[in-house]
Amino acid sequence: MEKLKSVIEQLEQGKVVSNTENVKVYEKSFKDHEHVRLLMVKTNGNRYIVTVGEGTLFDELQGKNIGNGKVCPLSHENRLVLNRYFDFTVPRAFGTKIATMGLGDRLGIASPGHIETIKGHNVKPILAQQSIRELSLTNRTMNDMLDAAAFAVFQEGYEGGYGADGDHIKQESDIKIALELGISMLTLDCSDYIPTGIDAKSLEEVRTEFEKLPQDIQEYYNERYLNQIFDVNILSLSFDEETLIKYVLEYNEALNYMVYVYNEYISKLDRNFDFEISIDETETVTSPMAHFFVANELTSKGVKVNSLAPRFCGEFQKGIDYIGDVEQFERELSEHALIAEYFGYKLSIHSGSDKFKVFPIIAKYTKGVVHVKTAGTNWLEAVRVIAKTNPDLYRRMHAFALENLDVALKYYHITPDMDTIVPLDSVSDDNLADYMNNDAARQVLHVTYGLILTAKDENGAPLFKDEFFKTLDDNEDEYTRALVLHIGKHLETLGL
Repeated sequence: MEKLKSVIEQLEQGKVVSNTENVKVYEKSFKDHEHVRLLMVKTNGNRYIVTVGEGTLFDELQGKNIGNGKVCPLSHENRLVLNRYFDFTVPRAFGTKIATMGLGDRLGIASPGHIETIKGHNVKPILAQQSIRELSLTNRTMNDMLDAAAFAVFQEGYEGGYGADGDHIKQESDIKIALELGISMLTLDCSDYIPTGIDAKSLEEVRTEFEKLPQDIQEYYNERYLNQIFDVNILSLSFDEETLIKYVLEYNEALNYMVYVYNEYISKLDRNFDFEISIDETETVTSPMAHFFVANELTSKGVKVNSLAPRFCGEFQKGIDYIGDVEQFERELSEHALIAEYFGYKLSIHSGSDKFKVFPIIAKYTKGVVHVKTAGTNWLEAVRVIAKTNPDLYRRMHAFALENLDVALKYYHITPDMDTIVPLDSVSDDNLADYMNNDAARQVLHVTYGLILTAKDENGAPLFKDEFFKTLDDNEDEYTRALVLHIGKHLETLGL
């Protein structure tokens, strides 16, 4: 703290504060608000907001008084103070007219790089985006996620607006918590309500199941869809008996949940909000016809969504490029985009990291209005930095990931060709970063992130976490450059 005395004195005198040997100054963070000056700095690996002046803002910030100033930790309480005084630190919704990108930050340190990346691109960042699964696997909370994003925009002086997504939330209890904490977007994961295997059943089998539904439900769907033709932009869609029955059996319960959540929570909000429907986390591929069926039902029931994520054909596995028939994907994606446009929401691309084969197709048909979720690729760029700057740590992480892959596969579906991973002892330190160019190695490191970050030795001390974060902190500019290069490639290929 003593090292910050000179910072306080210079800030009090209105001088430009610059880096010293012991203190890094984030110059873009400087704010002069009603006679209170604030500046974010870093010393000994810890960030603080240094403030001087008089007024309620100065009084409300919690910290240690030094001279005529105060040194304030980046605590949850201080984030809430920033939210009250600086609107740009509060998450906001973006609606349906501009592209957005979910930039899931599993580490809580990637957002400065993300902010730098989006400069000059026609896209708004969803900086705070983590699923309940990711939060659980990394021992983080939703408040941790929100705090990190708010402090990042303050650090970078970014006032262009950012979002916060309660990503892939399933349970009503989690919805309540997320909304109370102030998220600006909710991705409702309906996969628990979508049965698998319906599409493989015969007409006789599904007809028997359909006839078990209440008579009024059967009549409702038959009257609305059976042998009807729907004109959707240039598409003409019609439902025969088998198609209709299968869609009802697949999506009726999920639709009931979507409508319930919207009416109980989303429609009652007194603020702008982005509501996304996810039907992608399932083995059931969402055909364009099924997409229309879901969207048409939501519209008829007054449910307003900002984006919808189908389960596309092929495979959108974590951290690697698209697997599947690209021509089929283009045919179906073009129809998905027309349907989304018809109903007035954005198409959402989940597991969108590194899908460079199909990004130009997505760009072509979504016309610059799309939502793309990324997350794990930011972690992998952090791992790349570790491989370059701390090879011993990378080697230990790599070995641990291979040993514990089976545990991680309980949570993620990947199909890596393990034979393509070159034995660790045959790779020089200078070439360790090349593992992040190998699909199998990328996926192994991708899905084991939670295990790596929470692993402890026999004494309960972290095996990797402390050294991991210190290495990245010592090389924060290197990490920013890596994100600008890699996420920037996503934006450029998407035409944003």
